[in-house]
Amino acid sequence: MLLELVVENYAVVERLRVSFHSGLNLLTGETGSGKSIVVDALGLLLGARASSETIRTGEARARVAGIFDVRNHTAVRRVLEPAGLEAEEGELLVEREILSGGRSRAYVGSRPVAASLLKELAPYLADIHGQHDQQLLFSPDTQRAMLDAFAGHGDLLAQLETTFGQWRTAAGELEELERSEQEKLRLLDLWTFQRKEIEAAALEPDEDATLENRRRVLQNVQRLEEAAQIAYAAVYDRPESALAQSRTAARKLDELCRIDQSLSPLREHLRSAELSLQEAAYGLRDYLSHLDADPARLEEIETRLASIDRLKRKYGASIPDVLAFLDQTRGQIEKLESAGVRMEELRKARKRLAADYEKLSAELTRSRAAAARRLEKRVEAELAELAMDRTVFRVSMEPAAWSPDGADAVEFLVSPNRGEEPRALEKVASGGEISRIALALKTCLAPAKSAYQRTLVFDEVDAGVGGSAAEGVGRRLKKLSQTNQVLCVTHLPQIAGFADHHYRVEKLESRGRTIATVEELDKEARTREVGRMLSGQTLTQEALKHAAQLIKLGAG
Repeated sequence: MLLELVVENYAVVERLRVSFHSGLNLLTGETGSGKSIVVDALGLLLGARASSETIRTGEARARVAGIFDVRNHTAVRRVLEPAGLEAEEGELLVEREILSGGRSRAYVGSRPVAASLLKELAPYLADIHGQHDQQLLFSPDTQRAMLDAFAGHGDLLAQLETTFGQWRTAAGELEELERSEQEKLRLLDLWTFQRKEIEAAALEPDEDATLENRRRVLQNVQRLEEAAQIAYAAVYDRPESALAQSRTAARKLDELCRIDQSLSPLREHLRSAELSLQEAAYGLRDYLSHLDADPARLEEIETRLASIDRLKRKYGASIPDVLAFLDQTRGQIEKLESAGVRMEELRKARKRLAADYEKLSAELTRSRAAAARRLEKRVEAELAELAMDRTVFRVSMEPAAWSPDGADAVEFLVSPNRGEEPRALEKVASGGEISRIALALKTCLAPAKSAYQRTLVFDEVDAGVGGSAAEGVGRRLKKLSQTNQVLCVTHLPQIAGFADHHYRVEKLESRGRTIATVEELDKEARTREVGRMLSGQTLTQEALKHAAQLIKLGAG
């Protein structure tokens, strides 16, 4: 249940804070006063799309916050726990910020969350029904979903959806394998050639890098030999070589140490240098002994590298890529060679899954048919209370193509007048009748009383309604509010008379700016507001008396 709503810098709202109560909460006001802004703001808390265009002119951001009573609400806890969130003392704070750049931020319990979490919470916090939903009511998919919700066979639907997905996957794989024999043979020939070509090359990882280095050596043997000989002579093979110089220095240091022992540590440095120079000299000598021009070997390397380059151009940018392509090709060949066995397995699986689907689909059809008869009676009973007692409501079911939702085409049919054939809603029902049918369906789908109250929001549900029909809508909303918190935007005094809590929305001018305000009315102010709705700008005594009578009737 919604306890409090705070709106800042949203549309023409500068700042408002409204407390709501259990029962029937009605919002009224003149046309264009901003009544629907409250509903739109609440929609943001339920994950609706945010737009920077709704930010109040001159402000950098808009903010909406709501406090919901979620005591004893286990479903909300199941959504919050994976995100590491919890309600404090049974109350849940939900916030939404809209920034001028078009981005939005969401918070639950003062912690940032993804907007998708708000959508997960939405079905357990509130349900908004507006004129857009009436247009959705014309959709066969929406009508089927409403019938399924009324029937309560969610587990059966989930099983059917899983079975359909498995059947479609098996059928798709089988179709892939059942391509023409000519195509399979062509592919097998191609893959076999590719496999043999790569296998014949006997590639080794990083082989090309090793060969490239060896090719550079063979191409530059003379330069390498000259440089290595000069280095060897400088280190070892000359009277003035580095090694000879280090030995001379060591002898002189020995003479010094006989006189001054403090120089002894330097001898270790010279010995270490001598050993390093010897190792370098031996390495250069070994290198020179193996350095030899080998035109035949160079030609072999050039040929090998050319073969590797050709394979890389065809199968991958590197040797690991070529080897990965080889593994993939082997798998494709193995799969194709064993396709016969796999095809037989898939045929059996497809047949089994089709039988399972038909069984589940038939069970779903029976469940829908039984629920359809119950829904027809319930909706007609609800419509009778909405001044549509002569209306016939029918749920038509026809066979349809297989889908994840079953094999039934569902359509709601209505006949507002006795003796007329029931037809599709959009063809025979007026705007006011659609509003009342939507309210009747919403009432039938509303959950029974539980440990918590759910918030149901109706925006202009009385569109196109007047007279006794308006009174019927008011009574239905009143009855619905006995088990749910109901928020309703209305422009009809007949409905306003049924309010448990009445709020007036109006626009004022302050400091040269227009602002919208929401005020909860006391008994006297409420009578004046209902009187205004009856008489218009000029509030008469007769209108006040009539307003008092409407409120008294609504309370009774």
